[in-house]
Amino acid sequence: MFAVIRSGGKQYRVQEGDILQVEKLDTEEGQKVVFEEVLLIEDGEKTLIGTPFIETAQVRADVIENFKDKKIIVFKKKRRKQYKRKRGHRQELTRVKIEEIIPDVKVSPKKPKVVKEKEEKRIPKKEKVKKEAVKREVKEERPKKEAKKEIKKGPEVKKETKGGPKPRKEEAKAPSKKQRTAKAVSKSKKLTTAKEK
Repeated sequence: MFAVIRSGGKQYRVQEGDILQVEKLDTEEGQKVVFEEVLLIEDGEKTLIGTPFIETAQVRADVIENFKDKKIIVFKKKRRKQYKRKRGHRQELTRVKIEEIIPDVKVSPKKPKVVKEKEEKRIPKKEKVKKEAVKREVKEERPKKEAKKEIKKGPEVKKETKGGPKPRKEEAKAPSKKQRTAKAVSKSKKLTTAKEK
């Protein structure tokens, strides 16, 4: 029996008793972790395929250790541009041991206390409602104040700023190469005709 799970944006093929390295999880050594993103479970006789995940399936594992991977060097260079960048990187990883693969959580009798891989911070509904109500009140107050200001000033009164942007004058463009050569030719023609006379 094996399963395909997803963790840290990567997919892993796991069996019971396997030890694998995944991207760092927020758990300490000795704790248990549950991978709920199970894509596929193969059990000799039948295969369960998720769309994209199998909702009732879980893979439970023990965290062995948190550690850093080997250092890699990231070197960038652009030739003839005097550009070089050298950076080192050590990826943080977690080593886990797969304890059991559960195709259907509802049927399985064991339900130990475990730390889920993704813990969602849920805000109670009352707090959400209060925050939304405060935001609405603030939004409603602002337009009223702006409306009062407009009434005092009047619709047609406009203030002119002293240091505001002034309209630009159209700048004379420099003559192009063709225009300059045409002027030079016309001058030379005039000079030659004047000399002939």
